[in-house]
Amino acid sequence: MTWLLYGATGYTGRLIARRAVAQGQRPVLAGRNAAKLVPFAAELGLEHRVFDLSEPTAIRRGLKDVTAVAHCAGPFTRTALPMAHACVETRTPYLDITGEIDVFESLRALGTRAEAAGITLLPGAGFDVVPTDCVAALLAARLPDATQLDLAFLLGGGPSPGTARTLVEGAPDGGRIRSGGEIRSVPLGSRQVRAAFPSGARTVVSIPWGDVSTAYHSTGIPDITTYTAMPQAVVAASRAVRLGPLRRAVSGAVGLVVRGPGERRLAGTRSEVWGQATDAAGNKATATLTGPNPYRITSDAVLRIVQRLPDLAAGFQTPSRALGANFAASLDDVTVSIETPH
Repeated sequence: MTWLLYGATGYTGRLIARRAVAQGQRPVLAGRNAAKLVPFAAELGLEHRVFDLSEPTAIRRGLKDVTAVAHCAGPFTRTALPMAHACVETRTPYLDITGEIDVFESLRALGTRAEAAGITLLPGAGFDVVPTDCVAALLAARLPDATQLDLAFLLGGGPSPGTARTLVEGAPDGGRIRSGGEIRSVPLGSRQVRAAFPSGARTVVSIPWGDVSTAYHSTGIPDITTYTAMPQAVVAASRAVRLGPLRRAVSGAVGLVVRGPGERRLAGTRSEVWGQATDAAGNKATATLTGPNPYRITSDAVLRIVQRLPDLAAGFQTPSRALGANFAASLDDVTVSIETPH
């Protein structure tokens, strides 16, 4: 199949492109910066296409004769909908690696049109949110009447430039939870739980992670909170910051300074997920997941999903709905453990 990788010269895009070539895949590399894209495509011996997401006609032209799109150019609050709309119009199956709640909800709203076009829209096809979404689905299957879901994760290796920009742009907006089936705004870090990760129990604080959107669509559980380990000083600073018109300028500067984990850190750092579902009677089911560095999980998941994308159910999909709750456990070096409800 001939699939297109947009955002191929970003940190994650390069990882995916190199891994694809190592596996014998031949994606078409795409992006808006010819100066970066042309030499990278030549290095890998791949076709390239240069187009900007601000031009709908150019996007449609760039999607000609490709069987699927892996969209990896963030921040996705600005880039996802232009690409997804073009994919619906050209009937090209779509995945991305967003972790942004509003992006998931916007793409879900586009799901009816995607279903009519006979294509899949599958956002969150990387570490955001494949591992956590699959853990959520496994817990819902183990405790079908669950009313509350807590999901927490630990990241090793540090962020890429794109992830850093997304965090800066989103920090002033505070936290988000799912309550009574609705997404609600709360102060960042307003909730804490003790999460029993495989490496040891940690106190984690609430953050606005993509599962606030996707886990609800995957499981129907009405109350969902997502967490990670974060120093209290960072939480306090995030609450205080109000960047306003400077937000994009600051995020751009962060993107220039942050380089993403190098090969040594990629190989030497891990990721962990903890999840707990609770029903109205107080019964609980718990699951954990361990895996390689989040960016390795992302590149592995994207390359597996993009091959299957044309054959998945049409419309908006979450990873666990499209691929099954055990999909994360099929990824390289990933282990999942589930406790019996008690």
